[in-house]
Amino acid sequence: MAAKLERLDKVLSNLGFGSRTDVKRDLSKGLVQVNGSIIKDGSRKVSLLDKIIFGEEELVRNEYYYFMMNKAPDCITATEDPKEKTVMEYLNGRHRQMNLFPVGRLDKETEGLLIFTTDGNFAHHYTSPKHLIDKEYYAEVEGSLTDADVEAFAAGIELDDGYVTLPGKLEILASDVNSKAKVIIREGKYRQIRRMFVTLGKTVTYLRREKMGAIQLDPNLRVGDYRELTKDEISLLDRI
Repeated sequence: MAAKLERLDKVLSNLGFGSRTDVKRDLSKGLVQVNGSIIKDGSRKVSLLDKIIFGEEELVRNEYYYFMMNKAPDCITATEDPKEKTVMEYLNGRHRQMNLFPVGRLDKETEGLLIFTTDGNFAHHYTSPKHLIDKEYYAEVEGSLTDADVEAFAAGIELDDGYVTLPGKLEILASDVNSKAKVIIREGKYRQIRRMFVTLGKTVTYLRREKMGAIQLDPNLRVGDYRELTKDEISLLDRI
């Protein structure tokens, strides 16, 4: 199968080097090389097999891009919002221009694993109700946790709007006035875990998503930081 061809100016714009106008200006300055030759024509067709250098940087190019973020608890999961800070504000300038978008969502106060991509098919698969993906969380809860709570999660819990959740898993890590637990659910209803605990008479004081399908949050990733997925991690996306 022949390698897919795209316009050079589109490729550079999608990699976050600015608008087509910005890219046209940089091309005219002779900042871009393709396979060792300076190219000033943005309509030049290139494939993933071509070696592109912008300035002194050799560009690493893929068909799609995937990143993980350790989401901070001061922003909403959206690409833009007129009033609220969004997760996009944690991306650097170039990545913010790469047409990346978050897959699924986390509540504003919730920290943890959030995947960004340019791959619309993957995002659709992950968020489709037809595909139930395990999502694992670490929770700190005000109130003592009991075996009855574990059984309630396993059976499904009726929320305040009458919706009954799918069966989930509650693993008690510590039970006291302030308890700790691991929670696994396969849905993503609005503030679902917090509402499940409220139904049981408890209040979530801290919540962090640690896993989405086979993708684990990097423990070295500080809150608010992000990085590109490794090749091994990208291979695991097939299991999501």
